[in-house]
Amino acid sequence: MMRRVIFRRLSSATSSSAAAYARYRLPPSSLGSRFASPAPAGVVDVFDDNPLPPPKVAAVPTLLQPRVVIYDGVCHLCHRGVKWIIKKDEYQKIKFCCVQSKTAEPYLRLCGVDRDDVLRRFLFIEGPGAYYEGSTAALKVASYLPWPYSALSAMMIIPAPLRDVVYDYVAKHRYNWFGKEDECIVMREKELLDRFVDRHEML
Repeated sequence: MMRRVIFRRLSSATSSSAAAYARYRLPPSSLGSRFASPAPAGVVDVFDDNPLPPPKVAAVPTLLQPRVVIYDGVCHLCHRGVKWIIKKDEYQKIKFCCVQSKTAEPYLRLCGVDRDDVLRRFLFIEGPGAYYEGSTAALKVASYLPWPYSALSAMMIIPAPLRDVVYDYVAKHRYNWFGKEDECIVMREKELLDRFVDRHEML
């Protein structure tokens, strides 16, 4: 008899506790919102019943390479400069492209310049959204060369307008002083083509 009374009391207590728990427990959604801080943008909230997909990232052209020099391929002075860079750039950081090639066109569009602009001042594309022209391009290229040639980039302290006066004067007379060809000069020195992004057009 005593056992039955004890059992009934235990059952009653258990039922009361369960009812109280059911009455005061938080719903799953409230639990999630209370203990999970809002997820930052681009991160899926694991407590969200209908998580949104992460935001789309703007596509970057994957075929365009960084650190590319776009230059006048028929100019003897320009070609000599390219050969000098290739010789000193022992880690092969810099690549090249003749402005006369079709491969150069997407690079020009990316920078918002045309072929005539590059014939006046050569172009160095460091990466997406970063490109330089004229004397600044030359010094930026030098900064990627090993010591002591990288020290040439210290000339950046000279204001660009002053540097470009000298650059533009030489560029204007380069054909008369050094000569030009009817086709890209590098085609005669195919051993250099490994450094050219437009080599498939010349082979």
